[in-house]
Amino acid sequence: MIKTIKNGPLSGEIPAIASKSHAHRLLICAALSDKPTRVRCTTTNADIDATVSCLRSLGADIQRKGEYFTVIPIRKESIEKGKTLDCGESGSTMRFLLPVVLALRADASLLGHGRLPSRPLSPLYEELTAHGAELSPMGTNPLRCGGSISSGEYTIDGGVSSQFISGLMFALPLLGEKSRITVTGKAESRPYIDMTLSALRQFGVELAETTENVFDIGVSSYVSPGDVYTEGDWSNAAFWLSAGAFSENGIRMTMLHPDSIQGDKRIVEILSSFGAKVTCTDDAVSVKRTGTLHGVTIDASDIPDLVPVVSVVAAGAVGTTIITGCGRLRLKESDRIASVCDMIRHLGGSVSADHDTITINGTGSLTGGEVDSVNDHRIAMAAAVAAGICTSPVTIAGAEAVAKSYPGFYEDLQSLEQEFEQKEDCV
Repeated sequence: MIKTIKNGPLSGEIPAIASKSHAHRLLICAALSDKPTRVRCTTTNADIDATVSCLRSLGADIQRKGEYFTVIPIRKESIEKGKTLDCGESGSTMRFLLPVVLALRADASLLGHGRLPSRPLSPLYEELTAHGAELSPMGTNPLRCGGSISSGEYTIDGGVSSQFISGLMFALPLLGEKSRITVTGKAESRPYIDMTLSALRQFGVELAETTENVFDIGVSSYVSPGDVYTEGDWSNAAFWLSAGAFSENGIRMTMLHPDSIQGDKRIVEILSSFGAKVTCTDDAVSVKRTGTLHGVTIDASDIPDLVPVVSVVAAGAVGTTIITGCGRLRLKESDRIASVCDMIRHLGGSVSADHDTITINGTGSLTGGEVDSVNDHRIAMAAAVAAGICTSPVTIAGAEAVAKSYPGFYEDLQSLEQEFEQKEDCV
């Protein structure tokens, strides 16, 4: 699908969609609990649906009505072994559920699409096999998961993916004995680990961080709290809040909580540092432009998902912006360092990359042009937002990639007084 977005600033008010990161965690906890749970999740997307599909394959009965998922949990004695769990393109789904499948002795296979089969599973893979798992070779698709894992000491390098650590945190309480997870090096994307800890504690699982990045998991069971609620998504809200930084009328987003533990709420701090006016209340954030934005320096090691749209803001600022800590972006739905640079260049901006750093030389505007999303939802959305600082329209090939995390993105774009044209890709 090709969409051409009219250039010009956006303005208006919209609610934030549900956080897919939070939804993954609540749904998994609910499926492993002692009794049914209702999970309020105002919106869904391809990644959330992938997690729901996989949990159903493991034996959970999950139904959606209105804004709620009702989850009747998995019963170990009723698991039908040998199922194939379709993870779609969701790295969270695969990495969270791989240890869970082994802890449940489900003898299942995990199927991935797009770049997912080639995204790294090491060092999680080696730790699982060292604790008894029988896995087909890395890169096999689907990945066959046999045997089980034992409790004990697990050591994970924190520099690849926080999802490995979260996956172990979901699985190890199911083994009925104490375990420990030691994270070596810097724990990248630490706020996502904190989100997992919060969800597990909400479901009664005993975990303690005895020293920094050492997690002791006690003997406990998942206990449903009955009803739980998915927060508004700061990661996807960042696209609209960033668009507000280009608009004198601004954008106001509701259903966002400033005290959220989501790491991407840092977008508020970042936009303020660029020079945008940011106003926060108990459940809403407003951003607007009051003058010229200026370049800044940002460490993105804990907020990699913000890099595409922050790069667009940097192009709309005057001066040099340096974004460090970007190395893991090469392992996302696309090589996001390369795809971010390609996006900025195709829209008329000046950008360079060296190892884990992106440097944008902002001039206050872009010319517009054509961008290939490379099937990466965050590149497609960042390119659409870039139209707010372009002097001519932005055409996005593969615009449908937004369905992975935000299927209603273009409808919300229209609600913010932006026009676009759509046509199908030529075959």
